[in-house]
Amino acid sequence: MSGASPDTHDVLVVGGGAAGLMCAITAGQRGRRVCVVEHANRVGKKILMSGGGRCNFTNTGTTPANYLSANPHFCKSALARYTPWQFIEMVERHRIAYHEKELGQLFCDVSSKLIVRMLLDECEAAGVQVETSCSIEQVVHDDDGGFTLRTTRGAFTAPSLVVASGGLSIPSMGATGFGYELAQRFGHAVLPTRAGLVPLTLSGKHLDRMEGLSGVALPVTASCNGQAFSNAMLVTHRGVSGPSILQVSSYWQPGDALYLDLLPGRDALDWLQAQQRERPAAELKTVLADVMPRRFAQRLCEVWLPGAATPRPLRQFNLPQLRAIAAVLAQWPLVASGTEGYRTAEVTLGGVDTDGLSSSTMASRQVPGLYFIGEVVDVTGWLGGYNFQWAWASGHAAGLAA
Repeated sequence: MSGASPDTHDVLVVGGGAAGLMCAITAGQRGRRVCVVEHANRVGKKILMSGGGRCNFTNTGTTPANYLSANPHFCKSALARYTPWQFIEMVERHRIAYHEKELGQLFCDVSSKLIVRMLLDECEAAGVQVETSCSIEQVVHDDDGGFTLRTTRGAFTAPSLVVASGGLSIPSMGATGFGYELAQRFGHAVLPTRAGLVPLTLSGKHLDRMEGLSGVALPVTASCNGQAFSNAMLVTHRGVSGPSILQVSSYWQPGDALYLDLLPGRDALDWLQAQQRERPAAELKTVLADVMPRRFAQRLCEVWLPGAATPRPLRQFNLPQLRAIAAVLAQWPLVASGTEGYRTAEVTLGGVDTDGLSSSTMASRQVPGLYFIGEVVDVTGWLGGYNFQWAWASGHAAGLAA
């Protein structure tokens, strides 16, 4: 098709994920001729797999405080202009049944396929052209200020180019650094990227001490660098996972102190003293097994809790000993060596520096007609629907402007 004249549009969107589709719908509804270019064989692959196939599509408690960015103020404008309730309105209009799981997290009752179907139906209604299995070979910034994409499906041209190509997480689903490379080519700074919302790995003696505990889960409060998250932790073959660990992983880097409160919601010393009064003949591992998995309680006593390795009744512990045990239970040190990396990470931290973008339109300050939205930008949400809400909000902001 190299000799054919390019397919002309008003807006080209690179990437058919959550942000790209929302941008296309919003621009299409304004009468713009929009084309979405997706290199995978279908759009919305991350939407389809999210939430165990039920898609945690937003969080009703979304605030700017639920996001990490070098500029914490950047996300405010877009989030304020497109709220969870606006997305919920679309979900309800398409008669998609949903439920709240916990902490404002909304999931489809049936399948995440319904969210993708909704977005495609909205694209169709807005006259959006969607090209899948369409790999970009070259991006040309034309002399007239417009953009031409040379692809395996021919050339597409438009005065506006929106980059919604995602981050580096889950490469098995086609994630690449395309958006970062493009940003740098057009003079944008890209902040260092790393895996976020990701399981942590242990090594050496720290992993050995967890031997045989894989599959054990318990509620904890994980704290790191002034952030704390209360939810379940899961011991894995290689380290730890579960919602509390995934959340805190975005704030942790190798060498950082990470502590777990193993009795969340309780004062450890008060609880130990109450147990000592009520069950003086019981062993420590026995009373701990009432509030956490027995195997985990036993291992704590064997390895971490001072004076608890040899069996003895609670009445034989004096106050300083109880204080020492309480200190470990309230601040159990977890020495992680790394993360499972992009392979299993739900998001990518870092990305296109927000200093080079308009917070209200997502437009490049360097290149007129160029926009960056979604995960490719240095805005990363917590676990629980926040990243989808950023995708919808940033996509909507660019769609109103492009």
